[in-house]
Amino acid sequence: MSAPREIVFFDLETTVPNRTGQRFWVLEFGAIVVCPRKLVELESYCTLIRPGDLSVVAERSSRCHGITQEAVKDAPLFEEVADKVFDILDKRVWAGHNIQRFDCVRIREAFAEIGRPPPEPVGMIDSLGVLRERFGTRAGNMKMATLAAYFGLGQQKHRSLDDVRMNLEVLKHCATVLFLESSLPGMLTSKWHSSPTMTTRSRSVLDSSLPSVSNGKWNGYPSTATTRTRRSIGKFPFREETSSRRSTPTSLGYNRAVPYARGGLGKMRERVTNLLCKAQSRPLSNLLKHSHSLLR
Repeated sequence: MSAPREIVFFDLETTVPNRTGQRFWVLEFGAIVVCPRKLVELESYCTLIRPGDLSVVAERSSRCHGITQEAVKDAPLFEEVADKVFDILDKRVWAGHNIQRFDCVRIREAFAEIGRPPPEPVGMIDSLGVLRERFGTRAGNMKMATLAAYFGLGQQKHRSLDDVRMNLEVLKHCATVLFLESSLPGMLTSKWHSSPTMTTRSRSVLDSSLPSVSNGKWNGYPSTATTRTRRSIGKFPFREETSSRRSTPTSLGYNRAVPYARGGLGKMRERVTNLLCKAQSRPLSNLLKHSHSLLR
């Protein structure tokens, strides 16, 4: 069995074109080689790079990466470090944040400019796409700075080597959260604030607030005579009915009548139905606030 491919996290800092026709110049390349089994750093490499046109670099520190003309004036040209960049990238799994649309393009442009074939990956892990699909926007957005702040990893420095190490730590934290959530589905993904206390309301009060659903249609909040007892969970009452069948609203995606048994499962189904009905007129946040009682 062949050994697993090593993963190389890499990042570029570049100039930012501010006029039509201007190009990107690579100012810094940073990478770490990571063992895929242990996620430990095996090797690292970072270098500043002097662009062919030094005037495109700001004389003063910019708000982004802080790389100035003074910092890169004595740095090697890209062609002088191309061999090392090629060796660290070629035939490895490439990883990074938004590398597919930006960093990979800039690498190929830099090698094309010096007339050399670019390194080729054997696989690619773009954490922007992976986290957007699996982790969602619970941190706010998919920017590395936002994700790092969400996990308390400090501020993003916008320097290549620091950013790739932060990228790896963000992925570790996201993977841990997703692993824990998958181990206890439904228990770690919601915030429960419900009170364990159940109070009984008067018939007249409940009749004015209970939803009515029949024949798959939403009928508002009637005062029905078929209700034997009514109880409330916080602001959301439910009822135990003598009727044997009740339909849920089609606007919620339920179009099949559900029989309610007198046992515990039937009561839980009834609670779910009535809470879903209340969601038509109450904010979803309020529904979630009290939905923990369904598990009781």
